[in-house]
Amino acid sequence: MPVEERAEESPAHVIVVGNEKGGSGKSTVAMHVAIALMKSNQRVATIDLDSRQKTFTHYIENRHDWAQHVVRDLEIPNHVYFVENMDNPTADDEAADGRALSEQIEALARDYDFIVIDTPGRNSYLGRLALSKADIVITPLNDSFVDLDVLGTVDPKTLAVTGTSHYAQVVEEARQLRQLRDNVSFDWIVLRNRLSMLNSRNSRLVGEGLQGLSQRLDFRCVEGLGERVIFREFYARGLTALDAIDETILGTRPTLSHVTARFEIDTLIDAIGLPGATSAGDEVVGHSRDAA
Repeated sequence: MPVEERAEESPAHVIVVGNEKGGSGKSTVAMHVAIALMKSNQRVATIDLDSRQKTFTHYIENRHDWAQHVVRDLEIPNHVYFVENMDNPTADDEAADGRALSEQIEALARDYDFIVIDTPGRNSYLGRLALSKADIVITPLNDSFVDLDVLGTVDPKTLAVTGTSHYAQVVEEARQLRQLRDNVSFDWIVLRNRLSMLNSRNSRLVGEGLQGLSQRLDFRCVEGLGERVIFREFYARGLTALDAIDETILGTRPTLSHVTARFEIDTLIDAIGLPGATSAGDEVVGHSRDAA
């Protein structure tokens, strides 16, 4: 059901960014979603469930440090780094972790409008639990058959999709659990990330495969982020494409890449359909003539 039709007793919208394939851009997407909501005056909390990499946590720490360095106010969500028991956890350990995560989400839901959760690039109990509590699930996927494999199986001769794969099954099970427990069906969005600037047969075939899977698995397929170096550069300073294109904040002279990345993120946020998130496009226009 659309997010705006949620029951009144549910005080916060839970957005889970998940994919068991690493390197798909989960933390970048989670950060941009969180900041987009905060720039629209939403109260946002974030949770990092990746106890190994902690990429989302480091991204937010970098943003805090850079804000102090440039002496500027940057939107920073209330962030929680959730530590799970990873040393051969027993069923009791997983159950205890699950209760702790559920309690954390319930506590945050009382004070925030949105909770954005970044999950590990692996199969994990907490990742599956987070999916079952979602209102929106966002799955970033690199534009290749290697990444498509987490959602669907492919015929090696025709390259046509022949069935569903492991992560698709995990999401479907979480969707069924959410429906049974809360009578809510979450919105599942698959983002095609790292899109090449050039059309190719591979990209076309991957797109056709995703379109077929979207009907079978009931997800929306949305164009994500292009293969742009600028998104990697943002991470070290905790910045996003939604921040002001300002030399003081960026720490460097704005370029056309900053403007293009902003346009791409605005388009992505609009396509996801986050309630209350507004475009920052007007701010880009004001600074674009400084870009080179």
